[in-house]
Amino acid sequence: MFNSKILGGILLIVGTSIGGGMLALPVATAEVGFLTSVVLMVLCWLIMTTGAFLILEVNLRLPAGSNMVSMAKSTLGLPGQIVAWIAYLVLLYSLLSAYISGGSDVFNGLLQQVHIHVPNWVTALLFTALFSLVVYSGIRTVDIVNRGLMFGKLGVYLLLVCLIFPYIHLPVFHVGAWSSATGCLMILVTSFGFASIVPSLRYYFNDDVQSLRRVIWLGSLIPLICYILWNIVIMGALQHDNLVSLLHSEHATSGLNIALNAAIHNAWISSFFGFFTSICMITAFLGVSLGLFDFLADGLKLKKQGIQGQTILLLTFSPPLVLVLLSPGIYLNALGYAGACCVILLLMLPAIMAWKGRRVTKKDDILLLPGGNIVLLSVVIISIVLLYLAIASN
Repeated sequence: MFNSKILGGILLIVGTSIGGGMLALPVATAEVGFLTSVVLMVLCWLIMTTGAFLILEVNLRLPAGSNMVSMAKSTLGLPGQIVAWIAYLVLLYSLLSAYISGGSDVFNGLLQQVHIHVPNWVTALLFTALFSLVVYSGIRTVDIVNRGLMFGKLGVYLLLVCLIFPYIHLPVFHVGAWSSATGCLMILVTSFGFASIVPSLRYYFNDDVQSLRRVIWLGSLIPLICYILWNIVIMGALQHDNLVSLLHSEHATSGLNIALNAAIHNAWISSFFGFFTSICMITAFLGVSLGLFDFLADGLKLKKQGIQGQTILLLTFSPPLVLVLLSPGIYLNALGYAGACCVILLLMLPAIMAWKGRRVTKKDDILLLPGGNIVLLSVVIISIVLLYLAIASN
C-alpha cells in the first residue's frame, strides 16, 4: 500500500539527486548529443541504483544508524574507514566548491540584469556568507527554508518544461561523438549520487525492506525522467555550438540563461530560468553544507554552538571558498571530481563491503540483488573503468 511515508522517502531521494548538478547536464552532455546522453543517463542511473541497493544490503547487516564510515570500518577495517573518510570529505568539499562557484555565478548574473557589476570574488563571498548563516542556525532553519524552496523548484521546473517545449527544434537531436562521453560521465554519476542517504532511509523505515526497495526504485527513476526532459527542452531550444561553447566558460550557469534568452526572446522564460537556477544552487548548497557540518562535528567531536561551532563553520566553508576564489570557473570540474568520489564511496566500496559481508554472515535473506558475486565483481570492474576514464579525461 502506498502511504505518506513512502512518498516522503521518495522525495528525499529526489531532493538529494536534483540539485545544482542538473543545470550542468545539457552543457556537460552537449558534445555527445541528445540520444547518446539519454543512453549514458540510463546506464549511470542503473549502475548507481545498483550501488544504492548494495549500500542497503551492507547497512541491514549492521545496527540501525550506521553510516558509510562505520560501515566501511566494520567490514573492511581501518583501511576501509580511511578510504571512506577521504572519499567522503573530498566528495562534499568538491560539491560545495561547485555550488559556491555556480551560485555566485547565478548571483552575479542576477545583479547584472539590474545593471550592478561586481567582481566574482565578491558574489562568492556574499553567497557563502549569507547561506552559511542558515546552516549555522541549525537543521530546523535549514528544513524550513529548504521545504519552501523545494516546492518552488519543482513548480518552476514544470513551468519551464512546458514553456520551452514549443521552441524545440527536432533536427538538433543528433548522435554526437561517443569519444566525448568520458568528459561527462562523472557529472552524470554525481547527478545520481543519492545513495549516501540510504542508511538514513533504512533507519526511517525501520528495516522495512519491501518499502525501501520501492522507495529506491521510484525515487531514483523520477530524477532520470526529469533529467531527460530537461535535456530535451534545453538541447532542443539552443544551438549545439552554443552549448558546447559553455563547456569551457567560467560562467556556465549564467551563460546558459543568456543563451536561452537570446534564442527564445521570452521574458517569462528568462525570469523563471533565473529563479530556477538560483533555487537549485541554494537547495544543493544547503543540503551538502549541512551534511558536511554535521559530519565534521561528529568526526571531530565538537559542539555545534559557540567557539567550537564557529570552528566547524570555518572548516566547512573555508576550503571550498578559497578554491572558488582561486578558480572562479570551477563549477563543471568540481562536479567531475565529486563524480569520481561517488564512484569510490557509493559504488566500489559498497560492492567490496557486500562481498565481505556475504562471506561473514551467509544470510541469503539480506541479498537484494540477483547474480551473486558476479554482480559484485562487475560493479568493481565498472568502478575501475569509470575512474580510469575520469583520470584519462583530465
